[in-house]
Amino acid sequence: MSEIIKREFIYLWYYFDIQFRQIFWYWVSGIVIGSVVSVFVKEQIHAFAQFIGQKVPGILGLILASILGIVSPLCMYGTIPVCAAFSCKGIKDDFLASFMMSSILLNPQLVIYSTALGPGILTVRVVSCFICGITAGLLVRFFYRNKPYFNFSGFDEPHNHDTDPNIIIRLIKNIGRNIRATGGWFLIGIVLSALFQRYVPQDVMGTLFGKNRGFGVLLAAAIGVPLYVCGGGTIPLIIEWLAGGMSAGSAAAFMITGPSTKITNLGALKITLGVKNFCIYIGFVVIFSVITGAVVDLIM
Repeated sequence: MSEIIKREFIYLWYYFDIQFRQIFWYWVSGIVIGSVVSVFVKEQIHAFAQFIGQKVPGILGLILASILGIVSPLCMYGTIPVCAAFSCKGIKDDFLASFMMSSILLNPQLVIYSTALGPGILTVRVVSCFICGITAGLLVRFFYRNKPYFNFSGFDEPHNHDTDPNIIIRLIKNIGRNIRATGGWFLIGIVLSALFQRYVPQDVMGTLFGKNRGFGVLLAAAIGVPLYVCGGGTIPLIIEWLAGGMSAGSAAAFMITGPSTKITNLGALKITLGVKNFCIYIGFVVIFSVITGAVVDLIM
């Protein structure tokens, strides 16, 4: 029995080591770039977002809001207080919906992590998240023209941790916080990927996610809800699934429902939306992810 356990451990370590070396530097690069953005340009990004929300009307404002949400380095618990502050200054809910939706789905760190997936899937991820933000804003504008969608009562502006007077130490501290926040999930993702490689035959993944693409997209959208670990932690899993035959559309569906329904994000959103609007949000995410996956598979 001990020999069997030892052999299995060697196999798992082999798969873990391959995945770790394959994406470790993407993770490091994402940490560093995300921290640089947070320390040096976060305030400028949010000041520009406030200016756009107040001065740029129409669809152009929603387009810019979605872009700014992607480049914002804040997590959901930081984004909501920022949006609460914007709301107090008169910025409309449709702009906030676009900004918040794309911020949930992507940030500078996750964009860098996702380069490990290759240029095609990276493009799918960025474009689909960008469109998702714009779509959320348009729907809020159309259906909530005369009533509020968000309730930000009780939210204050987020606490700024980047206050050390020495800018180098400030950056190092930010990098340390990002490592603590993502490092464990990064390792969990690699462990899960190693387990999949060892114990789940690749033809099973191809059958589930590739051969029957309509079913694969639905399945990927569904498993994105409970399985999404966090940020870069899903990258090793997606790499393994794509190698096993997962379609680009299934990957796109998973990458939308995953961060949108991550437990920590849902907890924060439930507070601001209330039960009815929260259910509408979940329905929107699922429908948008399935449609996006189907369209991506038709194109690619």
